[in-house]
Amino acid sequence: MMILNKNKILIIAAIFLIIILIIALIIYFNTRIVVDNSGFTLKDDLSVNVYSDVSVNDFIKNMDGKIVDNNKINTNKLGKVEVEFIYLNSDERKRKGTFEVEVKDLEEPLIWLANSYSVRVGEDVNLEDEILCADNYDSNPSCKIKGDYDLNTAGNYSLVYEAEDSSGNKESINFTLNVYEPKVNSGGSNNEVVYTDFKEILDKHKSDNTLVGIDVSKWQGDIDFAKVKEAGAEFVIIRVGHQNGVGGEYVLDPYFEANIKNALENNLEVGIYFYSYADSKKEARKQAKWVIKQINDYDVSLPVAFDFESFTSFNSMNLSLFGLNEVAESYFSTLEDKGYDTMLYGSKNYLNAIWKYNKNKVWLAHYTDETDYSKDYMMWQLCQDGIIDGINGFVDIDILYK
Repeated sequence: MMILNKNKILIIAAIFLIIILIIALIIYFNTRIVVDNSGFTLKDDLSVNVYSDVSVNDFIKNMDGKIVDNNKINTNKLGKVEVEFIYLNSDERKRKGTFEVEVKDLEEPLIWLANSYSVRVGEDVNLEDEILCADNYDSNPSCKIKGDYDLNTAGNYSLVYEAEDSSGNKESINFTLNVYEPKVNSGGSNNEVVYTDFKEILDKHKSDNTLVGIDVSKWQGDIDFAKVKEAGAEFVIIRVGHQNGVGGEYVLDPYFEANIKNALENNLEVGIYFYSYADSKKEARKQAKWVIKQINDYDVSLPVAFDFESFTSFNSMNLSLFGLNEVAESYFSTLEDKGYDTMLYGSKNYLNAIWKYNKNKVWLAHYTDETDYSKDYMMWQLCQDGIIDGINGFVDIDILYK
């Protein structure tokens, strides 16, 4: 009887396990997501420009159902990319769709050149290095000047600057090289000094949604921040330092400590900028850490800016335009990890052409009465010839938008 009971128990257990297995198989076959490309059709062109912001839906022409996960597609490298996504078919069953896109570089290189370029007679420059020639993807595009010229002989030379990237995209610009003799200044000029009065900017731009302020460095010398505050300034962006060229040391602005202490003592909000020659993400992170060390003991309530203007050195940096934007992002992320807000400094034209991949806040430099910069910006440097009580000489004036 004992043996029989054990056998019954084993049989019941086996039946129970079989039932569980059957249920599991039923659930699996009813819920598993199978590859099924019959529920949609694709567009004819499955190619995309490198660094494009695209997702699955951008390539679907028609669908018998709806997409569940309209994921972004990684377009940071050239070549073919396998794309997988989940969609619901007309029976509301999940299916996996697959297709392949090809990432291409469809943009010609950028040559930063107008229809003329001027050089003094005898100036020791390499024009192919001096004139910015860059590519969105290729860190070393071919950049050549076609035509004859002599930097030791004054005159106008008709030349062509040609550039080609590794994907075969080409750009060329016809320009006139003006090699000129320096003029001797005889003095006695009666030209009127043009300047921008801070009070006029305050009257025009101050509102509940704006702050009006200045940005300063050693070039402003000793500043009386009590007078600056009394004149109506609400904030100041202070240069903490600069880099001595590509690969150079970091130099603390000799007026930084006095500027930040006196600005804070006079209840001005403070932001920071660093003038950079960073040519790699590693270098940018290193600079950000150096900046943090200098400002750590102060109340920096406004953003810390990345100020990169060394474009005459860019050709030797082995960077693509996208790579330069990644350099800036490394600077930003290092500071943001320590709780600082950040922003990118740039002129209107450079922001449009060089910093087009930037997703950070922007400090716009555009010296005009009304800017026509079309993208978002948090601060506008509207002049460099500002006059304000407390500073002997010119200063940049800025509008901060809340």
